Amino acid sequence: MNITFYPSQEATAAAQKAKEPLLVLVSFGGENVLAGPLDDAMEHHILLAKLGQSSMDIDKYFRLVVDDEGADWTFVCPPDYKGIQDKARRIEAFYKDGFAVIPVALHALGYLVGIDIPRRYRRHLDMLRDDTPIIGQ
Repeated sequence: MNITFYPSQEATAAAQKAKEPLLVLVSFGGENVLAGPLDDAMEHHILLAKLGQSSMDIDKYFRLVVDDEGADWTFVCPPDYKGIQDKARRIEAFYKDGFAVIPVALHALGYLVGIDIPRRYRRHLDMLRDDTPIIGQ
């Protein structure tokens, strides 16, 4: 796993020690992690740009805001995720894949915290629940 820090590893470690939130981007395969203090980058697409990457690449990453109390996952499934055409299957794959790689990335950053999907990002998950057949029906 390749971890890139903005503005530096030392600044990111200082923010962690001060219990300040970090912005974290985890590539879909988990091979790359980008991290930096929230106050230094402000938004995930800005973090990408500050690290010399196109802000248009935002849809290649799982997006998190992390501190010592937990990780909030900005659950936004790209419409072309893994080339899956069916929206429900695509969102389900995104969910499963995220929970497979995000904890590994968080651990590599020194966090052992729960992952939460804030309410404003749960509409896709609610859609899946509505489509899930109930046993016996």
